[in-house]
Amino acid sequence: VQLQASGGGLVQAGGSLRLSCAASGRTFSSYTMGWFRQAPGKEREFVAAISWSGSITDYADSVKGRFAISRDNAKNTVYLQMNSLKPEDTAVYYCAADNSVFSTKGYDYWGQGTLVTVSS
Repeated sequence: VQLQASGGGLVQAGGSLRLSCAASGRTFSSYTMGWFRQAPGKEREFVAAISWSGSITDYADSVKGRFAISRDNAKNTVYLQMNSLKPEDTAVYYCAADNSVFSTKGYDYWGQGTLVTVSS
């Protein structure tokens, strides 16, 4: 599966952005989808994940209550709604797909990143 993330940009602290990740392939609906991020000088970290049906989601503690992951299997797209953004959310955000029931690590496929910059 090929993944294409978009929607990044520059936003002020407290603002919102919605990231999208479009996937190719007819088996998108069978994959767990996740979002990860990598800030400058830091390791890549888990942000959010959603099961193939959308019935299971999980979030990093740092984004709980502010970010929401969702998916539209008819459009082969996963979203990350980011609200109440903070400067520490600044990072390159990556979407990923995993051929498992549900996972927050060890993903099989990765898209290119989209940069999110939050100004104070």
